[in-house]
Amino acid sequence: MPEVKTWDVIVVGGGIIGLSLAIALRKRGATVLVVERGEPGREASYAAGGMLVDYGAETPPAVQPLALASARMYPEFTYELEAESGVKVDLRDQGTIVFPPPEHVHERPGFTPASLLPAPLSELEPALVEPDRPAIYLKERSVDPRALVRAALEAAKRRGIDFSTGNTVTAVNLVDGRATGVTTSKTTFRASKVVTCAGAWSSQIAPHAFPTRPVKGQMLCLIMPSRTLLRHVVRSPEAYLIPRSDGRLLVGATVEDAGFNKRTDAATIGRLHRAAIALVPKLADAKILEDWAGLRPGTPDALPILGATATAGYYVATGHFRDGILLAPITAEIMAAVIEDRQPDYNLAPFSPARFSP
Repeated sequence: MPEVKTWDVIVVGGGIIGLSLAIALRKRGATVLVVERGEPGREASYAAGGMLVDYGAETPPAVQPLALASARMYPEFTYELEAESGVKVDLRDQGTIVFPPPEHVHERPGFTPASLLPAPLSELEPALVEPDRPAIYLKERSVDPRALVRAALEAAKRRGIDFSTGNTVTAVNLVDGRATGVTTSKTTFRASKVVTCAGAWSSQIAPHAFPTRPVKGQMLCLIMPSRTLLRHVVRSPEAYLIPRSDGRLLVGATVEDAGFNKRTDAATIGRLHRAAIALVPKLADAKILEDWAGLRPGTPDALPILGATATAGYYVATGHFRDGILLAPITAEIMAAVIEDRQPDYNLAPFSPARFSP
């Protein structure tokens, strides 16, 4: 009989978290299979805005050490992916202009005297309307998630990582209480270790029902009248604007508990469009390229689920909510250590899967 192929690790989920982890494991010599229910990188990663918000009110305190570390890793992370894949990743470091709600100006972590604008707003962004509220500058980067995923996918393939796509994992297989592979809608695969990186779908894989849920975010993309109309990311309570180097401008985003519904709503897209024009009036001349909705993986306590499960050989890295793109480099580093039985450099207790055990 022919020998049945096995892998050292099966990664369930081909978004940026799963791809980054697969690459990190392969770098250290592991054989890796990525099993993806659809097309790699076409769910939450594809729909994301790509703001690398590493501090402040958007980031839960427990996540901030990981966020800061991951943000610092991004230049090297993207450089390696570009070098290995030949795909250009649009990592921008012009920074972010924030118009926080008035009640947050003095309360919000990370807003210090150093956050004041380095120049008058009219010089930083001539096309931006000056609202009657303070503006704050943050040294944040942004990245194009779609280009990032293309680079990660190509780099993974060039490193010899195997893929099974259009194949839904329904269960992790167990023998004597230990993970031995996965059962999918089409077949079974064998491995000595399995890690779930299935985002909002992680709750659907037996035997552990991780309490992830889909959190819908609607966005649209405009073609700016000129590529230099807006240089900085702009964040306001009404909308955020994320310029790309090729002249696209992303406008987002909603936060909705709507199940696995990815349909966009014309009224919502219209509201976001009007908010963008109110911030940058010249966007009234911008063409709408597309709109879409993605499903972020939320958890009951808004923290990721990272680490080993109670089942030997079974691990999880999911529930990153709005921070999946940001946390991809550090998640890959941490989870590779956990899977290889090395001590990670960060305390993972707040993110332990055990916190949701009966």
